[in-house]
Amino acid sequence: MDIKDKTAVVTGGASGLGLATVERYAADGANVAIFDLNEKDGEAVAQRLGEKVAYFNVNVADEDSVQTAMDGVIEKFGALHIVNNYAGIGSACKTYGKKGPHPLDLYTKVVMVNQVGTFNVARLAAEKMAQNEPVTDDGGRGVIINTASVAAYEGQIGQVAYSATKGAVVGMTLPMARELAAYGIRVNTIVPGLIHTPLFDTVEKSIYDTLAASTVYPKRLGKTSEIAKLSAHIVDNDYINGECIRMDAAIRMQPK
Repeated sequence: MDIKDKTAVVTGGASGLGLATVERYAADGANVAIFDLNEKDGEAVAQRLGEKVAYFNVNVADEDSVQTAMDGVIEKFGALHIVNNYAGIGSACKTYGKKGPHPLDLYTKVVMVNQVGTFNVARLAAEKMAQNEPVTDDGGRGVIINTASVAAYEGQIGQVAYSATKGAVVGMTLPMARELAAYGIRVNTIVPGLIHTPLFDTVEKSIYDTLAASTVYPKRLGKTSEIAKLSAHIVDNDYINGECIRMDAAIRMQPK
């Protein structure tokens, strides 16, 4: 699918991986809707990138919030062709430890944002995409790109909730791709390793260097622009479907 003049929704688009993807899509000529709870940063990004980028205050885990925003995207841009699900949260808590059992409300919160939020956006986006006229020779109408993590495969100690939700995103990829094939909608998942988001700007240098050294090659953290580049390629390459693509410099996470 040619990204130029198509419309994309990017959840978590006000910062990190989402922001890099918003910038890449905008540079490639797409209309972009930022779905994020950070109103200040979201509005600032939209203002900086121009009239083809719009911000919507969205809670991805809330059905009405996402539905209202989706309707707003159609009203503003006329159609929806691409969705990137980046919105997510993490927690550092063991199943059982010195402080007792993992708090159930904390586990549920991570599930609601990472797993339910991803599915909620994907299902409502699919409804909009299915209404499109085909935009490729193969009858393509849309592309959904979810985001997991290498924690889905090698979850570390304290990541039980995060790993479970990212594993769920991996698990939904193929069945979702199969279910939406009849509508010409492709579904793929990016599986990042250690990517230098703003979170790492506050990490001590010794810890940062240790993390960089844990990769196989290149010996560094990934760039958000590299994730955005992969996302743009997935949109462009119509034969990538039902796939979970690791982007991690061949890292395999250790228990801690």
